[in-house]
Amino acid sequence: MKVNYEIVQQRRDDIMVLIQKLGKVDVETLSNEFNTSEITIRRDLQYWEDRGAIIRYHGGAKLVQHMVNHNNTNFTNDRYKHALAKYAAQFVEEGDTIFINTSSTALLILLYIQNKRVTVITNNAKALLVKHDPLISIVLTGGELRFPKEAMVGEFCLNNLNRVSANKCFIGCSGISADDGITTAIQNEVSINETMIHRTTGSVFVLADYTKIGTKHSFLSGQIDDIDYLITDINAPQETLEEIAKHDVKITQLKPLIRIDETQ
Repeated sequence: MKVNYEIVQQRRDDIMVLIQKLGKVDVETLSNEFNTSEITIRRDLQYWEDRGAIIRYHGGAKLVQHMVNHNNTNFTNDRYKHALAKYAAQFVEEGDTIFINTSSTALLILLYIQNKRVTVITNNAKALLVKHDPLISIVLTGGELRFPKEAMVGEFCLNNLNRVSANKCFIGCSGISADDGITTAIQNEVSINETMIHRTTGSVFVLADYTKIGTKHSFLSGQIDDIDYLITDINAPQETLEEIAKHDVKITQLKPLIRIDETQ
């Protein structure tokens, strides 16, 4: 049976997004996430190695240092991520219960919530490693721990989420657009993201740097009408943002932080 080239290329693009986010991946994890054979994954990794984007090693691959994205801009954008997180943190109020998904950008919010009693419910096990104000209570959803992203997924996680609610939700995504909604490259996280959105009684915030705006990935986590705020950076394409804004989404574009506060 002939394999659709567009499907193959979409999977390869999704794999590259993961490698760019995580720095390195292993073949077994990718095989499970994309529900395909390890032989196919190795071919996909070979495709990217041939283009100089990654270096393969036994059982996995890592990103080439100074790898650039499709816009020929250095993909290391920590200053943008911190800007998004710091701005989002101002919406967190005393007594709030908030959801945070496995997004590395959304997780940075913990650094910037100060002097407020807040409960954070998250399926991101890396939350335990983030310095945070002692007034913040972190509640892990539990569930199957998936590496290397350290995401908690599965029925156990979903059952626990369905027993709680939050008044605000802060999530990241792999892509967002008016037509395609909020999409992710990781199938196992779809139902978690959906549940967080639907169990939120107040505002839903999406934190997405410019590389995610106008991008579509394989799995739908939510419709554009499900969110209230989109927080992005000044490099995001204006035409795409204008289409998103037509759905009553409040959009904020930020400049990168001059310096990242490491004293928190």
